[in-house]
Amino acid sequence: MMESVTESFASIIQGLKVQHLTDRVIQRSKRMILDTLGVGLLGTNTEVFHKTLQYSKIFSTDVSSCVWGQPDLQLPPVYAAFVNGVAVHSMDFDDTWHPATHPSGPVLPVLLALSEAFPQNPRFSGLDLLLAFNVGIEVQGRLMHFSKQASDIPKRFHPPAIVGTLGSAAAAAKFLGLDQTKCREAIAIAVSYAGAPLANAATQTKPLHVGNAARHGLEAALLALLGLQGNQKILDTEAGFGAFYSKYAPQALPALESYTFLLDQQGIAIKRFPSHLGTHWVADAAASVRKYLLPNDRIKRIVLRIPDVKYVNRPFPVSEHEARHSFQFIACTMLLDGGISVHSFHDSQIGRLQLRELLNKVELEYPPDNHPSFDTLYCEVSVTLENGNCFTERCDTFYGHWRKPLHQEDLEEKFRVNSSTVLSSEAVEGIIRTVDRLEDLEDCSLLTTFLKGSCLPKKTSQCTRHVLSTHSHA
Repeated sequence: MMESVTESFASIIQGLKVQHLTDRVIQRSKRMILDTLGVGLLGTNTEVFHKTLQYSKIFSTDVSSCVWGQPDLQLPPVYAAFVNGVAVHSMDFDDTWHPATHPSGPVLPVLLALSEAFPQNPRFSGLDLLLAFNVGIEVQGRLMHFSKQASDIPKRFHPPAIVGTLGSAAAAAKFLGLDQTKCREAIAIAVSYAGAPLANAATQTKPLHVGNAARHGLEAALLALLGLQGNQKILDTEAGFGAFYSKYAPQALPALESYTFLLDQQGIAIKRFPSHLGTHWVADAAASVRKYLLPNDRIKRIVLRIPDVKYVNRPFPVSEHEARHSFQFIACTMLLDGGISVHSFHDSQIGRLQLRELLNKVELEYPPDNHPSFDTLYCEVSVTLENGNCFTERCDTFYGHWRKPLHQEDLEEKFRVNSSTVLSSEAVEGIIRTVDRLEDLEDCSLLTTFLKGSCLPKKTSQCTRHVLSTHSHA
């Protein structure tokens, strides 16, 4: 009898071993982990994080996990995963994959919460964390390939709330050592938690999609651990996971003996500034045009030739969340300032008269060959001056895209800038060293020590101290 798609996922989740992790997968996933921790720590400064944290404080339990960057605050693991997941996506600064989703935010907060709340003997190692993290990423990627609709920038559902929830459940199931049957149940339960409409993009609610994916995936795994059961073929049917996608065509996963991770083939985009990934093409094209402009040049007309992505077409954004989802805002900010940073999205910047005047001059065009896919889209920016001069530049691949990845030193600098808003320099450098040598660590919960802002504990083993003293980019 042929194995069901659902059963093949359970088999892979349960059966993947450290030996399946190639050097490329390890290096790419460590970059994802470092970046996710940095944007999450930065996100603890946001209003949406503090609102969700205030809500989560009403829950208490004897088992607890840390809230990143908050040294004296512990929450039940599912709520620690929730608020840390919200922090990761609070500024839309987290990594993006293809097909389109934010893969790390739903997974990493879960594993760090578990490593602290359920210490094992022996402890969860760095390789345990890397394997479970990659299982969670892998499940998301495989699910996104079951429908051609998922290859495009989404229109109806926000993908992290769908595939992220299942990725979170898979990662937690792997980390907790669930058997194949319970891995299957965790996936089935997670499907009933999944889904969030894209209409809440560009609002304070969107970061909850990632936080809920983390929380609900962990809950699904814990319920499966307790014996809760779901549909044994939840991934096989249109009434199951297929309810989220048109032209759903699920396929069983390859056999364990020849299994390779998608991350080995498809890299990740890491953002240089906090906004929707599609705007990064606009920023680089606008930066190229700006090189031709003189301080006294008067702009008459700005044309952006982009794919038709309605929820990133916001001519006059009035909040930081709308500005992060505005082709027009990003183009005009780059033309005015020559760069984009966290500060660019403050109210004082969004409401500038000079910026508002420039936004009035923006027109959008949608070339028929410009498909709304993060793998193929491009952006052209044309600026016409009052004197009749016109300058046009095109960006096919921005710096930070998987085809043009950030240099390691730029990734680490992004992490330092983000995390230093809440952590001491010693804790910041401790996280960099820990992630860099993660595969060699005997206890991955050392990360949570640094995330609380603490220094290396005195009881740390000599082996771990030696590992952290040698910083290497393999």
